Amino acid sequence: MNARSAILILLAASLAVSLASAEEPIISPAIPMDGILVHEVQCPFQQGTTQIKVLLPNTFELDRKYPTIYVLPVEAKNETRYGDGLAEIKKLKLHNKRQAIFVAPTFSHLPWYADHPTDSTIRQEEYFLKVVVPLIERSYPVDPRPEGRLLLGFSKSGWGAWSLLLRHPELFGRAAAWDAPLMTDRLGKYGMTAIFGDQVSFENYRIIDLLRATAPQLRERKRLILTGYGGFHREHEQAHKLLDELSIMHEYRDGPERKHDWHSGWVAEAVDLLLAETNHP
Repeated sequence: MNARSAILILLAASLAVSLASAEEPIISPAIPMDGILVHEVQCPFQQGTTQIKVLLPNTFELDRKYPTIYVLPVEAKNETRYGDGLAEIKKLKLHNKRQAIFVAPTFSHLPWYADHPTDSTIRQEEYFLKVVVPLIERSYPVDPRPEGRLLLGFSKSGWGAWSLLLRHPELFGRAAAWDAPLMTDRLGKYGMTAIFGDQVSFENYRIIDLLRATAPQLRERKRLILTGYGGFHREHEQAHKLLDELSIMHEYRDGPERKHDWHSGWVAEAVDLLLAETNHP
């Protein structure tokens, strides 16, 4: 089926979903924008209007289930100081080369993929789990098994990719992080405090602790991926050492060093590694 026919079908399905219920969240039908489908979302877990962007293969079969790679942003709203992850995927034609569906949500605040303990409009994890993923799985022909849900990020969103998998290993199959501050153990840097709220809340998401807690579930196959770096080489070395100490299977690349940006050349390898051991119906 070609992309135009498929998009019309998906738009109709999406419209039916959005009009089927008056309950929150309010999600618009998908609007095509430069080859990407964009849903607008109003939700109590976020402030104002956010978006869920979907990049489909140009041709695909509606009766086939495709892997979904969630391209997690590092900036709030549609800011692109560090590039645009979905634009990089599209430029590299990875949606066609790898026959996968790529999804990029936006967030009203700096995304750390955490729920603020008191501010109901900064519930990023809940928004992702209860709004983003369900919309994709009821509206698009995706593989709903854990091995069909894959997470890709760098810097803050690399932390987020690992955090989401480690906190919900039954939901997500693999997570790839590039140049991420994975060994951070206290609030105070990178805009964390505004999102986590306090140290007690932060400790629920601290990667070091999550790795120790979930180590027994991560020893049978490589579910965590850690590739090159820009500014967090030492953090990667320390994370790799901890993973080895905990006997956690993982993919590790010690470089090369690249610019801290979506467009510096690291994305294709990370996508390949996410899909390397995944079989889809």
